[in-house]
Amino acid sequence: ECTMKTSIVFLLCISVFPGFSQGRVVGEDETGFAECNVFFPGQVPPEGFTEPFHVKICQQYNKEPRFATLYSTKDKIPLYSAFKYTKPAQNKEENWLVEPQIDDPENDLHEMVHEADITGTVANLGANQALTSDYVGSGYERGLLNPSLLNEEDFQMATYTLTNAVPLSPSLSKSWHRDIGRVVEQALVPHCSKKDHLYLLAGAIPSSVRVKGKVSVPETLWLAACCDAPEGWSLGLVKKTNDEISLADLTVGELEKQLLAGVHLFKGNCGEDNQSQEKTVAILQAIGQIRSGEQAGTSDNQEAKDSGLVRRVAGIIATPFIKLLELLIYVFVELVKFVFYFLWLVIKRVGGTVLDGVYSLWNGVVSYLKAISMVLISIPYDVGRVIINIFLGFLQIVQDVASLTYRVLRIPVGFVLHLAAFPYHSICAIPSVLKDMATGIGGTFSLVIDATVTLLHGFYYLAGHIVKRFVPKGSSDD
Repeated sequence: ECTMKTSIVFLLCISVFPGFSQGRVVGEDETGFAECNVFFPGQVPPEGFTEPFHVKICQQYNKEPRFATLYSTKDKIPLYSAFKYTKPAQNKEENWLVEPQIDDPENDLHEMVHEADITGTVANLGANQALTSDYVGSGYERGLLNPSLLNEEDFQMATYTLTNAVPLSPSLSKSWHRDIGRVVEQALVPHCSKKDHLYLLAGAIPSSVRVKGKVSVPETLWLAACCDAPEGWSLGLVKKTNDEISLADLTVGELEKQLLAGVHLFKGNCGEDNQSQEKTVAILQAIGQIRSGEQAGTSDNQEAKDSGLVRRVAGIIATPFIKLLELLIYVFVELVKFVFYFLWLVIKRVGGTVLDGVYSLWNGVVSYLKAISMVLISIPYDVGRVIINIFLGFLQIVQDVASLTYRVLRIPVGFVLHLAAFPYHSICAIPSVLKDMATGIGGTFSLVIDATVTLLHGFYYLAGHIVKRFVPKGSSDD
C-alpha cells in the first residue's frame, strides 16, 4: 500500500495484478534512488544527470525494489534503467501502464494504472510522459530498456511500464533485445564470479526525431556492465538505431564521452584501471562470437531475401489472376448473400403477415370471451340487487303502516288517560286549596292587626312630640 512520504517524495504503484509494480518518484532532496540504490555498485547512482526534467523512479513490485529508472520528462523516454540479471522466466503477457503522478503530482492516485482508467481524472495527462496513444499507428514499438527476458517473474512484470520504454522499430526492438540477452547470458554472467555483483545499465540517447512530435526516438542504445567483485571488470556496448546489425564494444569511459558532459556511470569506473585483462579478453571474444553468429545470420537473411525477390516477382505476375479470382469469389459470395437475403425478406414478410393475422384473431377471441365473462358475472349481481331492493321496499311499507297505526291510536288513548286522571287531580287539590285559603285569611287578619298597631303607635308618637313642643316645662315640685 502506497503512502505519501513528503510533499515531493511519493510512492507510485502499479496495480494490474494484486500488488503489481510500484514506482517511487524520488525527490531531488533525496540521495540517489532511495531503496533502489542497491542496483548500483557501492549503492552510488550515476552522476552528471542534473537537468530539472530528469526524474528518478524506484520501480517496485510487492513492496520490493526491482529496478531503477531515470526518466526525461522533456524527451518522454527513460535515459537509463539500472538492474541486475536474474533467472529469466517464461515471457508474460504485456500489461502496459502509465504513471499519473509524473503529469499531476497533486492527484490522489498513487499507483501506475491503465491509461483508460484515469482519462479525464488526471490533469495534464501525457504532458510529461509518453502514452499508449503516442505509439499507436506510429510504426514504433515500446522497446524495453530493462528487457523482460533478463528477469524472473516478479521482476519481469515490473518492466512493462511506459517509463521503461523507448520507441523502436519492430526489427530494431527484436535485434536489441536479442543482442542484449545473448551478451548478458553468454558473455557477461559466465565471467562474473559473483553473479549478484553484476550491475547493468541499459540506456538511450535521445534524438531530435519525435514520434507524433512528442516522444523522442533514440539515436543510440547502450549497455554498461560492471562486475563489482574480485577480478572485476566493466564494459560498454553501443548500438546505433540506424544500423540494426551494429553492436560496438567500448570501455565505460569511452561510453561516458558519448553521453552528457560530466557523466560518470559507475563509482570509480568500476575499477576499470585495474580490471583483469584476461577477463576482458574472454568477454570480448564471447561478444565477437555472438557478433559473428549475427553476421552469419545476416548472410542467411540475404539469401532468404534473394529467394524472396523471386517469389515477389512471381507474385507480381500472378497478382492479376489472383485479383480476378478474388473478384469472382466476391461476386459469387455477394450473389449468395443476396439470394439468402431475398429469401429471408420474403419469409419475414409472409411470416409477419401470418403472425399479425393470428395476433389480431387472438385479440378478438380474447375480447369476446372477456365481454361474455363480464355479462355472465353481472347476472347474479343484478338478481341479488333486485331481491335486496324488493326486501327493502317491503320493510319500508311495514314501517309506514306501523307509524300510521301508532299515530291513529295515540289520540283516543291520550284523551282517555287525561279523562281518567281528572278526578284524581281535582279531589286531591281540595285540601291544598283549603290550606291556601286558611293561610290567606290568617295572613289578612294578621296584616290588619299589624296596620292598626302601627297606626296607633304613630299617633302616640305624634302626640308626644306636640306636647313636648308646645307645653312649657315645670319645676320639679310641680
